[in-house]
Amino acid sequence: MEWMKSLIVTENKTLAIAEIPKPTITEYEALVKMVACGICNGTDAKIIAGTFKGLEKYPLMLGHEGVGRVEAVGAKVENYKVGDIVLLPFANDASGAHDSGWGAFSEYATVYDAKAGATAGLIDDTHFSWGQSVVPTDIEATSSAMLITLREVLASIRTFGITTDSTVVVYGCGPVGVTFTKFMHLLGVKNLIVVDRLAEKREVALKNGAMLYLNGVEVDVVAEVRKVYPNGVDFVIDAVGHESVVNEGLKLIRDRGDVCVYGVPATTKLSLDFAEAPYNWNVVFQQMPSKKEEGEAHDQVLAWLRSGDVVLADYISHVMPFEEVLEAFAMLERREIPLKCIVRF
Repeated sequence: MEWMKSLIVTENKTLAIAEIPKPTITEYEALVKMVACGICNGTDAKIIAGTFKGLEKYPLMLGHEGVGRVEAVGAKVENYKVGDIVLLPFANDASGAHDSGWGAFSEYATVYDAKAGATAGLIDDTHFSWGQSVVPTDIEATSSAMLITLREVLASIRTFGITTDSTVVVYGCGPVGVTFTKFMHLLGVKNLIVVDRLAEKREVALKNGAMLYLNGVEVDVVAEVRKVYPNGVDFVIDAVGHESVVNEGLKLIRDRGDVCVYGVPATTKLSLDFAEAPYNWNVVFQQMPSKKEEGEAHDQVLAWLRSGDVVLADYISHVMPFEEVLEAFAMLERREIPLKCIVRF
């Protein structure tokens, strides 16, 4: 049996490097040597804390923003070839010693040929492998790990039903909030307000398409939004993942408006105060975008990259080797990484 290194979350909710059996592939899978994996400020942090819904068995293998190079393909693989750079490889521990939190912080992983599997009647449209995509050779491999977040955001905008005529308030001006703002602007949404708590975020928000920036520490956000939209807005997007944002958002939406939660909440319980909300409203959670919808967003994100409207480097502040992955997570916890950190193998 061959072995590989993998970043795990222990039963004590600490990070460690473990030796895991190297994956073997089925006839519809390809073996992938990992190139890089992004640290997800939301999902990874919640998994480490033990608060991510659906992942309760520890120890587990961490990482879901992976990119790798195909080294071998199964006999019935039709849509991957050796040398392809691919997004969303996942890894499991064949020995059963570790559960999988998608496991992309590993030296090797696998992708599944969704189209070939569907033709054979083996999978349906809900299968995770629909999000696994080939990265064109003109896109730098390590940075392409960022494509996963970008595709998730675009897929979420489409899922929420936001159109060019929509009025939208985005809470959060970190990498995810900025991406929501930027992408909606590129899609032609003009009525965009961004809310954050830092003065330096004003320039960032306006640069990426916001028509108005509100500092939640300095102003009454509800009063300021209602000055612009007395009847409320169509959508409030929570790109932070906090109960207080959802509750404030309920004060901002019009009748039958939507509070759309993309950020991953710290707990699975939510206390809603809708005393100042309209009579009719929706709270929509998008914690796990459909991988098929994410895959369908792939080409549009690539088009924006090639046109120069989106630049991957704008989202990435740190690239660190896998040997320093524990320090990378420590830096994130100390808030020393302002944007995305990508771990390179």
